Amino acid sequence: MAHWSARYVNIADAKARLSELVEKATHGQEIVIARDHRPVAKLVPIERTLERRRPGTAKGQVWIAPDFEETPADFDDYVR
Repeated sequence: MAHWSARYVNIADAKARLSELVEKATHGQEIVIARDHRPVAKLVPIERTLERRRPGTAKGQVWIAPDFEETPADFDDYVR
């Protein structure tokens, strides 16, 4: 059985214990994955926003040009 700590894991151990490490990450723990005793990656929990999305929050900030659907004259050869 290979030695590993909760925060520092070599790649082989991480592959063997991926499900366990992901579970630890979901509970807020950061896991550093190392190759040849050098950190190369970090498994971290995804930060979830607690605020619900509110439709319409960009109202008045986005506009579409009046000629949006028109093909520029110099593109006529490409679209015909």
